[in-house]
Amino acid sequence: MTAETRPVDHVIAQARAFLGDRITTNAAIRDQHSRGEDTTTPVQPDAVAFAESTEEVSQLLALCHRHGVPVTAFGAGTSLEGHVTPVRAGITLDLSRMTTILEVSQEDMDCLVEPGVTRHQLNDHLRDQGMFFPVDPGSHCTLGGMVATRASGTNAVRYGTIRENVMGLEVVLADGRVINTGSRTRKAANGYDLTRLIIGSEGTLGIVTKIRLRLQGIPEATSAAVVQFNDLKGCVESVIAVMQLGVPVARIELLDQAQMRACIAYSKLENLEPLPTLFLEFHGTEAGVREQAESVQAITTEMGGLGFAWAADLETRNKLWTARHNAYWAALASQANSRAITTDICVPISRLAEALLGAQEDVDASGLSCLTVGHVGDGNFHTLILVDQDDPTALDRAWALDRKIVARGLSLGGTCSGEHGVGIGKAEFLETEHGPEALAVMRSIKTALDPKGILNPGKIFRN
Repeated sequence: MTAETRPVDHVIAQARAFLGDRITTNAAIRDQHSRGEDTTTPVQPDAVAFAESTEEVSQLLALCHRHGVPVTAFGAGTSLEGHVTPVRAGITLDLSRMTTILEVSQEDMDCLVEPGVTRHQLNDHLRDQGMFFPVDPGSHCTLGGMVATRASGTNAVRYGTIRENVMGLEVVLADGRVINTGSRTRKAANGYDLTRLIIGSEGTLGIVTKIRLRLQGIPEATSAAVVQFNDLKGCVESVIAVMQLGVPVARIELLDQAQMRACIAYSKLENLEPLPTLFLEFHGTEAGVREQAESVQAITTEMGGLGFAWAADLETRNKLWTARHNAYWAALASQANSRAITTDICVPISRLAEALLGAQEDVDASGLSCLTVGHVGDGNFHTLILVDQDDPTALDRAWALDRKIVARGLSLGGTCSGEHGVGIGKAEFLETEHGPEALAVMRSIKTALDPKGILNPGKIFRN
């Protein structure tokens, strides 16, 4: 077979009939779609298709299924585990133009959106209606990408992850068929839960084209605070105590000394020191917020906290959480010419101190530059291992450290990925975590829904 008659060339030629110039082989655009924010080796797709409707996604997948051409879905490209790297080339399906907010119901507190809508866009749209969407991974990601990776974030300790906030989906299967899962009801007990099956499947079982989301009312009162510690142990033990006492904090984020130093420099945080730090936020009534904050202040003081720095006004709160959301970029800026491997372990809250302090010991022994930040109310934290791209040994040493941190997390009853998903970066840990029989069941589901293996091949499973 000559290059001119490759199956992907047939797909590109036929797709132009309904996509026109929205399917392109432009080298610069293909390069933009060759990776996410990770350390995996970039791979250019043969073409990039920009879909604008469910019908176009369906037509494209039917074509690719017929010709056996791989398809990799792409949203904002912010993934950290190689999810959007088209390891077998083919077509990258960019959904970032599907940005319509289709319905909003104040009465039922739900909405229907297309996958290219970002959480920022949705919350800007909802603000005047007294509602918001609470799942907040921090990055400027799309809701489709959040569904695909089973995203979480800073508010999950109170409002849950994306899994708890999706009511239903429209999904295009590998052969182009369109199905709808879930419903607008708050509960249902009929048939297999296909919604939860698709959430977190990373584009390997189908392409999400519509998302029905549960919304929350904007709280009457919101208050934020920062508390710093002289040592990481007191910081972590404060978190455990807060969660075990059932204080309903909305956010409780931990930044270690190295991460705070980077954030202070990058986000120009004033009046804070490079010390282990908790960022906190409280939602509720005026009285409820005050009671929550007083409870947490008492706990952190007992654990060696150096006093609360309050951020009650909106501008100060926004600056604080913007700095937290920019922690990844602050980490990269702290060491020139670096990329990062990001661990994502999550452990039972009672084992958080062992996991986090143990990871810190591993970091100290490694000689690598690392920073730690986490949604610790869920037992989830990220060690950002910086990889000097001029050091030929740095990447291997970083992966060795990553494996050590993950192994400890698994030994404590945790998981290799609390919110980033598997992609390429975490695939090697799945059998250790779930066992070969569970992996065999996962593979059988993949085969049933995608018999030709065209949807995001090379992800989740090692081979």
